[in-house]
Amino acid sequence: MDNPPDESPDAANPTNGGALQDSKGWDGKLRVDRRAVVTNAEILSDPEYSDEDAPPVEQISADEDLLEDYELDIDDIDLAHCRVSSIPALYLERFTKVEKLCLRQNQIAHIEFPPTLNPTLRELDLYDNLISHIKGLSGLINLTSLDLSFNKLKHIKNLNHLEALTDIYFVQNKIQKIEGLDGLTKLRNLELAANRIREIENLDTLKALEELWLGKNKITELKNIAHLNNLKILSIQSNRLPQITGLSNLPNLEELYISHNALTEISGLDNNVNLRVLDISNNKVAHLSNLGSLERLEELWASSNLLSSFEEVERELAQKKELNTVYFEMNPLQLRSPALYRNKIRLALPQIQQIDATFVRVS
Repeated sequence: MDNPPDESPDAANPTNGGALQDSKGWDGKLRVDRRAVVTNAEILSDPEYSDEDAPPVEQISADEDLLEDYELDIDDIDLAHCRVSSIPALYLERFTKVEKLCLRQNQIAHIEFPPTLNPTLRELDLYDNLISHIKGLSGLINLTSLDLSFNKLKHIKNLNHLEALTDIYFVQNKIQKIEGLDGLTKLRNLELAANRIREIENLDTLKALEELWLGKNKITELKNIAHLNNLKILSIQSNRLPQITGLSNLPNLEELYISHNALTEISGLDNNVNLRVLDISNNKVAHLSNLGSLERLEELWASSNLLSSFEEVERELAQKKELNTVYFEMNPLQLRSPALYRNKIRLALPQIQQIDATFVRVS
């Protein structure tokens, strides 16, 4: 049946919205056009979208003073796992000698510190919070250590003026690009594991870097690190590397962690004569080759590969006097004869103290 003239379909349903309507369907309230356009549609596709320029959400002051029992001249404040959501609510301006501040595992979304911390603060730990943008650090020119791991960062910004930084920890964020580190000439340790990085880049000014942690990213090539002459530790586990390259100019490299990649052979390490630890576990390496120059090797982790020859183990490793630990479990040489496996390794490598997780000789 057709609706009567001048009457909308909703008029026949007095319960619609719980309000009465007139003959034209108007219920006395101004309604938004059903065809309204969403201007920031990215919110719909990204549940964690945040506008960098939006005003901060109003914070409700805490019912208690978490720092009331702290001496005003304290130099180390630790409020881990205290459900802190507002830094200003802590009234940190009371403390003028703070050198270490730990606010890990809280609910902080915005970095807001009073200027009184600027001259003294050296170590800042904001691990496991809700921070999506690096802001509010401009005055902390004496900061040496910054931990923003397990937050919601997508970009590295507003750091290159913090020239005293020696340690940066940005593990488990959503960072796609290494950037914003120019000028950090004192940086010794950079941790960017468990992000979304596809390329090693923009490390040119980090001449003092000794440790670079890039595990669990999406990197397909080892490059742009040849200038890092002081690098001692490189962790590039759980990436997409088909071969070892780009390390020949790193004579000071002592530890290389390159497990869980797509390696089929050991190569590119001839000049890394100071290498002490090599982890190639969980690859597809079939032969222990190209290890002759690694005379200082102490630990070889090679579990879950395709190694099958005890003779090759003896030939390549028996003369390495400093070698004390090997991991060969889940290789054909272990899977084919698990009962005899450790005895055969001990006979082949009499200097060994540990085979997999088992100590076989006390030094």
